[in-house]
Amino acid sequence: MTALTLSTSSAATVRADAVVVGVAKGAKGVVVAPGAEAVDKAFGGKLAAVLETLGASGAEGEVTKLPAADGLKAPVVVAVGLGEAPGKDDGYDNEALRRAAGSAARALTGTKKAGFALPVEDAEAAAAVSEGALLGAYTFTAYRSNGNGQNAKGGKKNDAKSAPLAEAAILGGKPRDKEFKAAAERAQALAAEINRARDLINMPPNDLHPKSFAAEAQAAAKEFGLKVEVLDEKALKKGGYGGLLGVGQGAEAPPRLVRIAHTHAKATKTLALVGKGITYDSGGISLKPAGHNETMKCDMSGAAAVFATVVAAAKLGLEVNVTGWLALAENMPSGSATRPGDVLTMYSGKTVEVLNTDAEGRLVLADALTRASEESPDAIVDVATLTGAMVLALGHRHFGIMANDDAFRTSVHEIAEEVGEQSWPMPMPGHLRKGMDSPVADLANMGERMGGGLVAGLFLKEFVGEGIPWAHLDIAGPAFHEGAPWGYTPKGGTGSAVRTLVRLAERTAAGDLG
Repeated sequence: MTALTLSTSSAATVRADAVVVGVAKGAKGVVVAPGAEAVDKAFGGKLAAVLETLGASGAEGEVTKLPAADGLKAPVVVAVGLGEAPGKDDGYDNEALRRAAGSAARALTGTKKAGFALPVEDAEAAAAVSEGALLGAYTFTAYRSNGNGQNAKGGKKNDAKSAPLAEAAILGGKPRDKEFKAAAERAQALAAEINRARDLINMPPNDLHPKSFAAEAQAAAKEFGLKVEVLDEKALKKGGYGGLLGVGQGAEAPPRLVRIAHTHAKATKTLALVGKGITYDSGGISLKPAGHNETMKCDMSGAAAVFATVVAAAKLGLEVNVTGWLALAENMPSGSATRPGDVLTMYSGKTVEVLNTDAEGRLVLADALTRASEESPDAIVDVATLTGAMVLALGHRHFGIMANDDAFRTSVHEIAEEVGEQSWPMPMPGHLRKGMDSPVADLANMGERMGGGLVAGLFLKEFVGEGIPWAHLDIAGPAFHEGAPWGYTPKGGTGSAVRTLVRLAERTAAGDLG
């Protein structure tokens, strides 16, 4: 991953291959943001005018490169747009800084070192710039040839021109200040785990299946001192995990349930996280139509986010117990696959009539939610690429939040907004529950078509232990990005929800669960 340093050098004196400065859209044109004063001075106070001549407007994410003026050590200046300039007494929003740093880092692919001279008024701003740079520099090259017929996964180096930015120096970062140092360390740990989630999401399903995913968790547990338990198909059958077994029975790769936990000797609270881990979703017998299968390797994004969060909690030494449950299965059609009309007996003992085998995520989550509830955590949050209905409702950048407790839902939403993840609280209308009534089982895995994302949440609620605050994050929209990269968001897996879950764990450790 890109190295991160805090530097006391100015934008004029930093020894780097490029210096990044911020510009914004002002009332009368381009405005040079704080942090770029030395660069503006080197251009005779005309940096904004030069950029406007080159077509820059200061719009969010806009990147303009130009040769450095005399007096600057770095040979290249990279001006990145921050969007609308704030009011006289206001500072730049941390998410704007995060996105700008990400855009600049991506534009600096193939560069060894860049100095980021963006507005850094405090440690939080430094953290935002750090996170943006580290996340924006991300690339997934494990399966690319290096041009000589050798696959990079086999240990060969990729072309240096396509390598991510090697080092990001945050100017004005005060390396000896405790708050700034802690912010940089947290940013490094957080970005590393978000990128871990991205790597897992981007892996092809012929390499990432339930068994290999479980092995990844076991390896991380050994490295970071986590507790791990893996239930294979024999243990799942013995334990009566009908949801996981039912979804996975059509695949050659059998399902797994992984429990991975960070514990702290001083912890007084426990947060349980449950992740949907469908390593490939064909839809099963209810086969997905053409054009909907190609990205279904991403259907384990929830489990990736949970896994990454537990490791991040360990790296950060959070004084809270964080238990992750990875519900892993592959949903495939075959002669042994679950059929529409089959009835499954879940781990909870409830029976479910399967009306659509493509509504499989809620089945594996149901077993994991019941199991997680048995340990009586202080709260449970599940994360899943659960429904296309949520994408229709909120688009590709927001995830939906449902909960059995309004205060907890509000708290999770506020945390998501605080860390820069776009989300929206969704209702759980009781009248939609009737649509899941089944004539042969306790309930069906489908209900009314309209409001399908809410129906899925109501289904999951049936398997949460009594009295446990629970929230459901449907990340179907933002988990996998198919368009052009923007800000710090790459094409492919995004690591959605990791920042929200880590901040929730930090809040829980501080006694502010909500």
